[in-house]
Amino acid sequence: MIITCPSCNKKFKIQDELIPSKGRNLQCGSCNHYWFYKIENKTVELIKLEEDIQEKVTEHSEENELNSIDSNTLTAKLKEELDKDIKKENIIQKSDLPKKSTNITFSKFLSYIIVSIISFAVFVILIDTIKTPLIDIFPGLEILLFNLFETLQDIKLFIIDLF
Repeated sequence: MIITCPSCNKKFKIQDELIPSKGRNLQCGSCNHYWFYKIENKTVELIKLEEDIQEKVTEHSEENELNSIDSNTLTAKLKEELDKDIKKENIIQKSDLPKKSTNITFSKFLSYIIVSIISFAVFVILIDTIKTPLIDIFPGLEILLFNLFETLQDIKLFIIDLF
């Protein structure tokens, strides 16, 4: 079956047996939105919607006979309104959902730190590789590069002394 996230409207293909008949909480992989999803019998719901739409169309046409709105346009608008109402009934309030774990935010923070360290190491290796052509083009850069590599050597020795 295809399930659509009510927050970002992203569609996901999920096997039918993963959703029990009583429903279950789902989380969007794109926007991390939580909601409760329950499988409903669509045919009964569609028949009910069509009956409700026809009733509203006849009520509306009786009240406003002079109005020049096309009945097909009115039917389409009423279907949209009913679809919105159905979606609102299936969504659980955010306060009812379990709170996000702090482990998720800590792991994201840790991932950013690791990526930053690796990126800095790659940058230093790249600068060391093309050091000679850079010094030829920018003569004043030699002192800065020397100081950078000396500082990195001092940090390396400091870390070794810690262990």
